[in-house]
Amino acid sequence: MTTKTTTKLYLHKVNGEADSPLRQHYQRDFRVTPEYRETLPDMQNASQALQGENVAIQQVGISNFKLPLKYSTQTGEPMTLETSVTGTVSLEPNIKGINMSRIMRSFYDYQDEVFSLPLLARILEAYKTDVGSHSARIRLSFSYPLLQKSLRSELFGYQYYEVAFEGRVDANNRVRTFMHFDFVYSSACPCSAELSEHARDVRDIYSIPHSQRSKARVIAEVAAGENVTIEDMHMHCLNALQTETQVMVKREDEQAFAEMNGAAIKFVEDAARLIYEQLNKDRRIVDFEVACAHLESLHSHDAVSVIAKGVPGGLTADFADFKSLIC
Repeated sequence: MTTKTTTKLYLHKVNGEADSPLRQHYQRDFRVTPEYRETLPDMQNASQALQGENVAIQQVGISNFKLPLKYSTQTGEPMTLETSVTGTVSLEPNIKGINMSRIMRSFYDYQDEVFSLPLLARILEAYKTDVGSHSARIRLSFSYPLLQKSLRSELFGYQYYEVAFEGRVDANNRVRTFMHFDFVYSSACPCSAELSEHARDVRDIYSIPHSQRSKARVIAEVAAGENVTIEDMHMHCLNALQTETQVMVKREDEQAFAEMNGAAIKFVEDAARLIYEQLNKDRRIVDFEVACAHLESLHSHDAVSVIAKGVPGGLTADFADFKSLIC
């Protein structure tokens, strides 16, 4: 007969043993004093704590912490929206890490203000100083509702737009602010339209040109001290492409949308150039990049295009995440 060996437990009592010296008890009434706080270990003071190569890190911080923030609108009435915040800073060699909570605390100082790109630039400068870094970035991501009127039935419905405000400050204290904006539209193929008319004209055959839901993603760098609103960016895209997808639709609206698509047929390269034309007219926008995807109904793949303004040292149309444009 074998004898069962009793192993030692640390948090649970074994028959015949004394209670563990560790107390499993949450002290709800414990209050931290300044003296106690001074005794808490701080890993930033640790020596020989670095792991891996002792080199600088370009970005380290936190992503997707959420809070409600107010945003300015064209009506002047601020709108409160759930916002996902990403905040990162650079980390120099010989430093173990950063105080992650300080990034959040620094940002919460501005939680009651109405956000715009100029305010983000001001926050970014304070944020870099507070955290004590050479460079820093902040990105605010949110869905922004705009009331859209139907084409002919006089109905209204909310369209939601994926928007991000981004700010960057480098080691030379150069601050840059960007707006990211997604615009969903319909694209009717010019080639398919011609072939359909040919079938009608030559063979009396009814056919339907193919069209598809499409998305344009705009990244626009706004000049220092200038403000481009979300409504401004929406109008740039709407004026360029015209065929925005609809919210409220009755039969007369569906007919109108078909007519609108017929009046604004476009290839994916047309879409990129049309948006380029609108953004390039706005002198508040000093640089931009546009990525478009037409989610083909003819093919099992998508048609894509990317264009940038072409500013020396600016955005380069180096966009590859086309799957993120599926809508």
